Amino acid sequence: MQYIDNIIFLILLVAGFGLFAKSLQKIYRNIRLGREINRNDRKPERWETMARVAMGQSKMVKRPVAGILHLFVYVGFIIINIELIEIIVDGLFGTHRFLATILGHGFYNAFTATLEILALLVVIGVVVFFIRRNFYGVKRLTMKELFGWPKQDANWILIIEFALMVAFFTMNTSDWVLQQKGLLPEHGNFPISSTILAPIFNNFGDSFLFFTERAAWWFHFVGILFFMNYLYYSKHLHIILAFPSTWYANLDKKGKFNNLESVTKEIKLMMDPNADPYAAPAEGAETDVPSKFGAEDVFDLNQVQLLNAYSCTECGRCTSVCPANITGKKLSPRLILMKTRDRLEEVGRNIDKNGKFVDDGKKLLNDYITKEELWACTTCNACTEACPVLLDPLSIIFEMRRFLVMEQSAAPQELNLMMTNVENNAAPWQYNQADRLNWAND
Repeated sequence: MQYIDNIIFLILLVAGFGLFAKSLQKIYRNIRLGREINRNDRKPERWETMARVAMGQSKMVKRPVAGILHLFVYVGFIIINIELIEIIVDGLFGTHRFLATILGHGFYNAFTATLEILALLVVIGVVVFFIRRNFYGVKRLTMKELFGWPKQDANWILIIEFALMVAFFTMNTSDWVLQQKGLLPEHGNFPISSTILAPIFNNFGDSFLFFTERAAWWFHFVGILFFMNYLYYSKHLHIILAFPSTWYANLDKKGKFNNLESVTKEIKLMMDPNADPYAAPAEGAETDVPSKFGAEDVFDLNQVQLLNAYSCTECGRCTSVCPANITGKKLSPRLILMKTRDRLEEVGRNIDKNGKFVDDGKKLLNDYITKEELWACTTCNACTEACPVLLDPLSIIFEMRRFLVMEQSAAPQELNLMMTNVENNAAPWQYNQADRLNWAND
């Protein structure tokens, strides 16, 4: 019976990480439903971009207050959970503050003191974010598209992080008071716990202090496992996916349209006086003609675009700078990514249920994203510039517009007129080619 705690700990550890691995596997499978795209070029630039944007939070601090607070929460929460290594060893082998024996007295004191300061910054950050999100009235955080689950999700994350930090301080305070009483070996330096909380805990009895320390320790451990598995259902999946998203980000100039190779070859064939446009391709030759031009559903988007949908933080910076949205149009770049993720999750559940995708009569186009939203976009690239993790909602809009034009001939009248003029007059204006230089006569 003396090992029952260790056995329970091991079961929870294996179950927690096992469920997390299963969730990641499902996300990977769903992303793989998209078209393959090669984004492994310019590797030094990609490493630098990932380190600067995902790790260094360089785009977050463009809005200093929110950026610095986010940095507190992000860096603090990640570093504090380095302590998970110590918790795992202590839980499996029944030790107490295992890292103290590895790091040495002085270094371990510095380590625990740093964790306490970071934990306090995390608490400050999440409290300010909670007030800001729910009471301060930041427009991009109070839009209709966030009503319901997105708003609840954001609040739950802040509450969970706050609870974990409270458990962390409770554990450290109980531990420190017991150390001062000589009931536990003296390991660690706890500047916040010993000065702010210890005067309260000094009034408690020894048995209650031992119980509180163990309860807080278990709560912290189980809370981390819960938080880790909650990520799959949350926008906070970006904690993990921001890194691959910035690695696979589009490094070309913003707004550069990706020409289809099959169309380029067809145009060259048409312009070649020696080519026979009616000749059938040689047997076994690759035609490079896609089964569909543009994107009607998530299967038609590329894998980086689907990764972007999972990586969206729902911060709304893209929507807050979108000129279409600002002027009252239906378009919200944030909602484009959210709807793409919703459709991708629906497809994933379909596959889970049937073993393969069974046509459900729905598409990303029309069922999730409307033509009105797509044609409201001015392609100004403000959304891609504003995104703190280099997501590209505009590329999804491009591909869905391409489908409407090339597959359904469903462009707005103004665009159809312009394309007709280009075809007939080699210019977007409606007059004869011979008159194009008349302006120079004067």
